[in-house]
Amino acid sequence: MSENPNNGKLDPAAEKIRRRRSIAIGLTLGFMVLAFYIATFIRLGSNAASGMH
Repeated sequence: MSENPNNGKLDPAAEKIRRRRSIAIGLTLGFMVLAFYIATFIRLGSNAASGMH
């Protein structure tokens, strides 16, 4: 196994790339959760409204 001369630490450029990727993944996940929540709310709302008459 090869030794890492930086003791496991990334250089600043690699840290910046990793941070941007983490933020992008987090925002995408948050958007998907919000989209599923809105879609579920709309579907349940339309079913409740049609069942009231």
